[in-house]
Amino acid sequence: MTIKELEQQIIDEFANFDEWLDKYAYLIDLGKECPQIDEKDKTEANLIKGCQSRVWLSCEQRDGRLYFRADSDAVITRGIITLLIRVFDGQMPQDIIDADLAFIDAIGLKEHLSPTRSNGLTSMVKQMKMYALAYKLKG
Repeated sequence: MTIKELEQQIIDEFANFDEWLDKYAYLIDLGKECPQIDEKDKTEANLIKGCQSRVWLSCEQRDGRLYFRADSDAVITRGIITLLIRVFDGQMPQDIIDADLAFIDAIGLKEHLSPTRSNGLTSMVKQMKMYALAYKLKG
């Protein structure tokens, strides 16, 4: 699936909930499906800077595509990184770099997060795009 198709899938899923409390509960449930980072990769180097909670993110390239794994010590944050992984996992570096991630605004995520969580979301996206750029430059 393309990034746009995956984003639309997420928008459709979140449209099933009227209340933000239900959306938070869904985010927490999504976090339980997070592709888990290996314990050995829970290092300072893999910590995302700018997040209030601790978020570890690793990335590897296989056959030109990027694959992410993560974990967080906060359940909502784990749900957020799971959404981002769902959109970016298995995609080409240039597609990740070019993605505008309109689904974030479409589901109202940023406006319903605390300022510190919103900054954390921005930091997660930035780190994933930095991985994509690094792998693209590697060739």
